[in-house]
Amino acid sequence: MPVYLAERKRVIDEALRHYLPPGTKKPQALHEAIRHSLFAGGKRMRPILCLAACEAVGGDYAPALPLACAVECIHTYSLIHDDLPAMDNDDWRRGKPTLHKIYGEAIAILAGDALLAEAFAIACRYGGGRYGPGVVVGELARASGSRALVGGQVADLEAEGREISVRELRAIHLRKTGALITTALRLGAMAGEASRESLRAVTEFGRSLGLAFQVIDDILDVTQTRETLGKSAGKDLAAVKATYPRLLGLDGARLAARRYTARAHGALAPLGEKGTILANLAGHLLSRES
Repeated sequence: MPVYLAERKRVIDEALRHYLPPGTKKPQALHEAIRHSLFAGGKRMRPILCLAACEAVGGDYAPALPLACAVECIHTYSLIHDDLPAMDNDDWRRGKPTLHKIYGEAIAILAGDALLAEAFAIACRYGGGRYGPGVVVGELARASGSRALVGGQVADLEAEGREISVRELRAIHLRKTGALITTALRLGAMAGEASRESLRAVTEFGRSLGLAFQVIDDILDVTQTRETLGKSAGKDLAAVKATYPRLLGLDGARLAARRYTARAHGALAPLGEKGTILANLAGHLLSRES
């Protein structure tokens, strides 16, 4: 798995460098800031899932590459805006000072805005097939908007300091974290010309994987250090955020992560042996420490 992850990350990084304007292009501060955030050491898990889903349904990953890069641009934009003082107010991301600490809040906001726009420009490079460019761009837009990623972020902010149920927390994270993960997988499967049955399997896998991913994030926030995580630790506790450890305790949260991962594995049954790479990625994410 480490070799696979490293190789796919290299491919994605090369593509991102190709698709995005160079840091020397005017306005230089903006393009430098974009590249600072994109190449600050992210694991590229969402775009890797996109490529893996394309492979899992029987296709070569190449058609999914622009879609994978578009997903990473949206993910990075969301992190830039999440870290702003008006949001999570974090000083560290991926082991480095957050973008607004280096370039100021105005450039950080605009860099995020630019990455969101660039994501759709890159997605439009997808050549299409059974699922046309309009279909995949629509998927990406819905995952990024008020009914998914952004709406989930708002619900997360509104839940701070309140007592909510596990069901409400699950609904938040299906949007805030799960939607983009699920969409990354769906886009990869579409690029691989997935059948309806395979697309349903990948979708169910993504929903469960996204929840497991967020539970593990919540656990790591209270069990790891800033040096390990590459971002501030203990922020959720300080902000009285709704998290799985807060609602279920650490043992309960760990059990929830295992259960969601098991559901993700079960969803892959229609793919047979082709789903092995996705199953291995789910297992890898369950055991991660950052």
